[in-house]
Amino acid sequence: MVRIITVEREYGSRGAEYAHHLAKHLGWKLIDYCLIEEVARKAGVSPSLAKQCDERLDPWYYRFGKAFWLGSLDRMAKGEADVFDSERMVEFVRDYLIQEAAEGNRVVVGRGAACVLSRTPGAFHVFVYASKARKVQWFEEHFPEHARDAERDIQMTDRRRAEYVRRFHQQEWTDRRLYHLMMNSCMGFDSMIRATVDAAGLGMSMGVGEAAAR
Repeated sequence: MVRIITVEREYGSRGAEYAHHLAKHLGWKLIDYCLIEEVARKAGVSPSLAKQCDERLDPWYYRFGKAFWLGSLDRMAKGEADVFDSERMVEFVRDYLIQEAAEGNRVVVGRGAACVLSRTPGAFHVFVYASKARKVQWFEEHFPEHARDAERDIQMTDRRRAEYVRRFHQQEWTDRRLYHLMMNSCMGFDSMIRATVDAAGLGMSMGVGEAAAR
């Protein structure tokens, strides 16, 4: 039985919004920004620092300096317990996701969760994409002051997410083999939720009457 759903999303595809609606529909806990606060609490750092490291790579000059400081690239991978950076963030995120998956009834947004939980029983993985026109439209509506940079910012964010998954999970972010379901958000949230519930077999587990009520 599916007990946790991960949602990777292209920037501007409204995948995070879909995840919010899906969690509400199922009555499950949404794991998104609350993850940042939880990691910050466990790591003993500020939420702003955790947010800076969320789904990001450290700058190349930081990684180079860290490698030099630790003496070699081999030692760099071990990290330093008292230094909080993107590498440490990933470790905390991985532990947190595994813990939440054990609890069940969770919808997780991004953070390479499809890779972290790839072998977890009851995990169902979704990738949300959209046409370039729809993503640009979304960006222009939400950031009108940066409308002329829409395509550039969308491409840069998606490239950053892909690099994050490649660097920390050795997978290709858009590889269809990572996911059970890939959807174009242009179909609308209602259709996306129905497709997810059906594909994950949750309609039967909820019961016809309960599913209809939701």
